[in-house]
Amino acid sequence: MSYASSATGVLLAAGYGSRFDPDGIHNKLLALLPDGMAVAHEAAHRLLRVTPRVVAVVRPGSEALARVLNDAGCEVVFSVAAERGMGASLAAGVEASRDAESWIVALADMPRIAVSTIEAVARALDEGASLVAPYYRGVRGHPVGFGAVHFAVLAALDGDTGARDLLRRNTATRLDVADPGILRDVDTPDDLHGLS
Repeated sequence: MSYASSATGVLLAAGYGSRFDPDGIHNKLLALLPDGMAVAHEAAHRLLRVTPRVVAVVRPGSEALARVLNDAGCEVVFSVAAERGMGASLAAGVEASRDAESWIVALADMPRIAVSTIEAVARALDEGASLVAPYYRGVRGHPVGFGAVHFAVLAALDGDTGARDLLRRNTATRLDVADPGILRDVDTPDDLHGLS
């Protein structure tokens, strides 16, 4: 662990990934990166290098993914509500870790976020920021940090909008990072090849 944060990681891993496989046979989060690591495992591994606890939210029926995330060191939460979208998944993860001092929310299909970026978000939270977002070349990315003051709003999220409204209504501590990984997700099989 490079920096031991008091934040709790929330890894959102309940999406359908329909652009990766329209037939729904292959879960993109189980796809292997060029180094042989599953996408979700790598995303979890990077988050766990900074946070002592990561709650991963998956859909019921995603047992293979749950095993991978469990093996990576995550606490896995199966959420029926996750069917309704990212907001519901985020609410489930925050609710499952309601005792947390703060949360660093990451997406399981973004395996190349630099550990130094996660660390920077964690440090800002640990130093008292209530909302933290990294930016690469002026574009906001992930992971996003939330202080405990936002618990009620996060726990009430539903649907697929996630925390966008919360970020729009509040001023976040902006971290400009030289990390294109904060914007790079795996949406298609071709995206895997671009991740070295």
